[in-house]
Amino acid sequence: MNRSVIWRSAPALPLSRQLYGAQCHRSFACSAYLAREHDPRIKALGREISDDYAIIREKYETPKYPIVLAHGLFGFAELRLSPYFPAVEYWHGIRDALTAQGATVLTPTVPPSSSIADRATALRSALEAHAPMPEAVTIVAHSMGGLDARYMLSHLAPLPVRVAAVVTVATPHRGSAFADYLLDEEVSPLHHYLPQLYQTFEKAGLGTAAFSQLTRRYMAEEFNPSTPDQPDVRYFSYGAAVERPALLSPFRHPHAVMTQAEGPNDGLVSVESSHWGTYKGTLLGVSHLDLINWSNRVGWTVREWMGIKKNFNAIAFYLDIADMLAKEATLPRTLDENPPSSTFAPRDPVIALAVDKRGIGEGRNRQHLTGIRGHSRSPDVSQKAPRRNTTST
Repeated sequence: MNRSVIWRSAPALPLSRQLYGAQCHRSFACSAYLAREHDPRIKALGREISDDYAIIREKYETPKYPIVLAHGLFGFAELRLSPYFPAVEYWHGIRDALTAQGATVLTPTVPPSSSIADRATALRSALEAHAPMPEAVTIVAHSMGGLDARYMLSHLAPLPVRVAAVVTVATPHRGSAFADYLLDEEVSPLHHYLPQLYQTFEKAGLGTAAFSQLTRRYMAEEFNPSTPDQPDVRYFSYGAAVERPALLSPFRHPHAVMTQAEGPNDGLVSVESSHWGTYKGTLLGVSHLDLINWSNRVGWTVREWMGIKKNFNAIAFYLDIADMLAKEATLPRTLDENPPSSTFAPRDPVIALAVDKRGIGEGRNRQHLTGIRGHSRSPDVSQKAPRRNTTST
């Protein structure tokens, strides 16, 4: 595998100036100008957020509508391994911090590795079970949870409650190159074990459809063309990017695969794939698990001993999202006053082109796309969505 695209440690520089292009090889001689000129992927960084969320501010606005925290792949609201140990929370400390600021917070649990459709259905059921029913809610979703929210809004209407806004954090809206890699029978180290792994999941009552649905092909050809944004919902997104993880980090190999294929990433999801709706910026030096406050505390302790300042506090980040929602997540006029347009154009130009060719709704019921040859059925994808390296703004 070509590994000419690499990271170099340069804490004083923006992350976009730390990514050197293929011409740099392993030399420090390449300029930031050369990197920018020859690697267009760094343009997807948008606003670079380095230490905006290093500390918790004294004042945050409280959002009017309840916040629904939607978890990602293999997620949960609360996991209790033993009655003798405290429960493990997916949103570690985040729910409590939001509640302390006066926000109403819901943390539904959806099937950890099932299809997007099944997860979205569970998310809808969780909203339906909530009482009393609020006027509206906002959804803040990490990783795959953002796809669940988008599917629910597009395909499971009418919903039991209106959704004013969706904020996605490191959601693979265009799939993940690491998912492609794991399901590629020619290069994946897991290829020979996948049938047994799938059987184990099924015996445990877990789904397996999520894996093939996180591939870039599935998202480009199936999910995005059939899942348009809703005109009365505001969509916001954040991405994250880290330099090359430490030698023993679980993200080291995924990060290398992702960097080679997609550019800056958080170890599992690229910045480019994170863009959807209004892109609020890229969190620098933040991994996929840092985003839900699962930071490596030992690693940060060592960094502090070395005089390296911690630049990200997940609690401060989500409090700021709540503050933003308090100011920007407002409901439009009632449907009687503001009827939905019969000609709806999605926010993403790639999806707009695909919808124009295939029609909104085509392929909605397709739950799988071949990711492992011989292990899943392949729907008819003869009409492929146009492929362009384009992101939402």
